[in-house]
Amino acid sequence: MKKITRSHKPLILITNDDGIQAKGIREVADFLKPLGDILIVAPDAPRSGQSSAITVTSPLRMKVVEERDGFLAIRTNGTPVDCIKLSMNILLDECPDLIVSGINHGSNSGVSVIYSGTMGAVFEGALLHIPSIGFSLCNHKADADFSHCRELILDVCQKALTHNHWPQNIGLNINIPDVPQLKGSKICRAAQGHWTEEYDCRTDPHGQEYYWLTGKFKNAEPEATDTDEYWLERGYATIVPCTTDNSALNILPELSSVLGI
Repeated sequence: MKKITRSHKPLILITNDDGIQAKGIREVADFLKPLGDILIVAPDAPRSGQSSAITVTSPLRMKVVEERDGFLAIRTNGTPVDCIKLSMNILLDECPDLIVSGINHGSNSGVSVIYSGTMGAVFEGALLHIPSIGFSLCNHKADADFSHCRELILDVCQKALTHNHWPQNIGLNINIPDVPQLKGSKICRAAQGHWTEEYDCRTDPHGQEYYWLTGKFKNAEPEATDTDEYWLERGYATIVPCTTDNSALNILPELSSVLGI
């Protein structure tokens, strides 16, 4: 795979975890084309729930699927994080100006950020000090309508491209409710809660049992007015800043006391 020669325009690297064939990634590429050149490097099939997984036990391959002026789309058999790593180490000689992951089919609010392949790519970009943003629409349907996401995505990405002091090691997790008209957007925190995990036992055509993960998110603080879940339910897009540093700095004194160190 040859190196990509950048033009004078900003370069926007786009990936996702729904696969390169997903409607969401095509839509966001169309939205962002006026802002610069587009490089899509995305998995060849869905990789939802991959978080920051990387491929270490099998070879990675890339194939160009579409190329035209200011637009290049490449598929790979890797994870979303693999897509960022391949881009940075194989395809590009210098960093892109912006990394966008999505538009994800389905919410990544609350604790879903821990599992999300969409956000795994965002964290990888943030580690490289590149402005990185994950976009998700609260609709899992393959033919979801993303049109009402356009204005917000363009606005946020334009500001990310022109801001000279983007905070280091910070990525944005932006969720957009599935409503005809957004009421606005809110900067907030992720709601606390957990997934009620259930495994549905099924039988395959050969008579062998298998298990399919199901469940739903249970909000532990439904009345808290500063969370993404609260504002999504009220028709607002939510913007949650996420850090790559998972250190629980606030409990250092308590932990020191407990351990006597």
